[in-house]
Amino acid sequence: MCGIAGFWHQGQGPADLGGDLRRMTDAIRHRGPDDAGQWCDTGAGVALGHRRLSILDLTPEGRQPMTSADGRYVIVYNGEVYNHAELRQAQGAGGVRYRGHSDTEVMLAAIQRQGLSAAVRSFVGMFAFALYDRAERTLHLARDRFGEKPLYWGWLGGTLVFGSELKALRRHPRWEGRIDRGALTLLLRYNYIPAPHAIYQGIRKVLPGTILSFRADAPGADGSSEAYWSAPAAAAQGLAAPLVGDETEVLAELEGALRRTVAQEMVADVPLGAFLSGGIDSSLIVALMQAQSARPVRTFTIGFHEQAYNEAEHAKAVAAHLGTDHTELYVTPAETLAVVPRLPTLYDEPFSDSSQVPTFLVSELARRHVTVSLSGDGGDELFGGYDRYAFAEHLWRRLRIAPRLARRAASRAVLAVPPDRWDRLLGALPIRPRGYRLSGDRLHKLARLFSVETPDQLYRRLLTHWHEPARMVVGGEEPPSLVGDPSAWPDLGDFTLRMMCVDQLTYLPDDILVKVDRASMGVSLESRAPFLDHRVAELAWRIPLAWKIRQGKGKWILRRLLARYVPETLFERPKMGFGVPIDSWLRGPLREWAGDLLHGSRLRSEGFLDPTAIEWTWEEHQRGDCNWQYLLWDVLMFQAWLEHERDGRRSAAA
Repeated sequence: MCGIAGFWHQGQGPADLGGDLRRMTDAIRHRGPDDAGQWCDTGAGVALGHRRLSILDLTPEGRQPMTSADGRYVIVYNGEVYNHAELRQAQGAGGVRYRGHSDTEVMLAAIQRQGLSAAVRSFVGMFAFALYDRAERTLHLARDRFGEKPLYWGWLGGTLVFGSELKALRRHPRWEGRIDRGALTLLLRYNYIPAPHAIYQGIRKVLPGTILSFRADAPGADGSSEAYWSAPAAAAQGLAAPLVGDETEVLAELEGALRRTVAQEMVADVPLGAFLSGGIDSSLIVALMQAQSARPVRTFTIGFHEQAYNEAEHAKAVAAHLGTDHTELYVTPAETLAVVPRLPTLYDEPFSDSSQVPTFLVSELARRHVTVSLSGDGGDELFGGYDRYAFAEHLWRRLRIAPRLARRAASRAVLAVPPDRWDRLLGALPIRPRGYRLSGDRLHKLARLFSVETPDQLYRRLLTHWHEPARMVVGGEEPPSLVGDPSAWPDLGDFTLRMMCVDQLTYLPDDILVKVDRASMGVSLESRAPFLDHRVAELAWRIPLAWKIRQGKGKWILRRLLARYVPETLFERPKMGFGVPIDSWLRGPLREWAGDLLHGSRLRSEGFLDPTAIEWTWEEHQRGDCNWQYLLWDVLMFQAWLEHERDGRRSAAA
């Protein structure tokens, strides 16, 4: 795991490429604290930089930038190719000789022998890389299939810049950094900025599963784009060839695939462990790790004293049953709150998924003991784990037959009662819903769904925070995005399958994986996600939906598999979000901080956000009339980022 950065001056450029490049790579030192390297071709104007977190081949032979044996290609690469040993063996049989033991060298040999497109299709893993072809004078930027590793790019005048994080791009001397108001509207709607958009004008993200190629004879162009893997295509192919057999046969195939993937991802030349929340996904990954390890696997959990947010007790029970070497850390509200001022630095771009806080805390805990940690990310999207999948299907069947006027009246009636009063009423009920924790906040969210007219509208409404974000942003218009355009969504013949696939294309890479990458790399920890091996994903699409969601409960097939390792009593419970009590924090310890960032005079002077609706929302939240924690957190994360960004500019100018 590493950080990459670089640029290509197409035209007159500075003489000191190395100095500019060094400043860019220094900005992402946290991604690679063990070593640094650079390669510059002054005549071509190309500069490739690397920061190294040593995981495989700790010797100098694994250093980057690395040049191919024939001298044609130069690469800087962030990630891991887990099948490099198999590729190495196959290439060795064909006469390739190696200097070291790194996966980078194997990648270059594959590209040299097969060409870039065929080689990338053979890679199993997570990666983002820049490859310069000296013969063709072409720069290629590539990203893994699910977007586990980030890669930004853009033109600064006649200079193409790229990097793992925006921090690196901001260090280039031609950086301007004008804020994209359209991207801000997307943040307010979804709590993240969907690719290819970025918070700065002219800066974009390479899409997952894509190779972008830029040629010397086409300066300033957007480059040619090749999609070498497609989640919708994988879904369609899997659905067209479903697995046949009984439960035992399907479980055996899934277990075999996951065991092989977990075994590959446990290979490292440094200490390795796993995040363990006690939920289905992380428990299954840890179970498969422990089943293939001769010694106890290191596992890590963060605990909270607020019981509504605490899963540490469940994780501890799973760890005890599996026999892992378990470490848990209960954090106080003060310790948790102390992370909030660090978020703009960690995430580098406004990002407001509040589970970013515990994700950083568990990463920080794990890094004290290991350098690599496996996680259960991807299980929800591939195996139907989110509540919204079963819930949306169930709700739409009822909404479609209810008269619109009746739905609107019901919505007004529910919203007329504040969430805290609903909580008291629901708490007094003698019978409570099983498997789903009903609350006043959730009732209000449900009531706001009653006006939808299509299932696609229902799904998008479930994802939406601010419903008219363009009205919130001064001079802003909401730009096109895949998640906002149902006409571009894959048609898989089923509403739930459609939601799952769109989540894999949008929410997974742009929210979940951003959260994990920045939190873990912020403490120089490599995080690996076995569920996101594309072979596992392709197998998952062959498993019929009825094996994933059954009786309103998601991940049914994963539950059956986990039950082979862990008693069901240890994991069968309502799904918990990995969150923190933002709602009460904003009325308590964060009130002064938030009130300052949301003050109307400040918003007006900055000129990005309309203060009227924000002040009204803030006041309603303070009175307890509604729980607007997520909407307010979206605005606060932009405001905190904006303050940090301006402080950075002032420091650079001083």
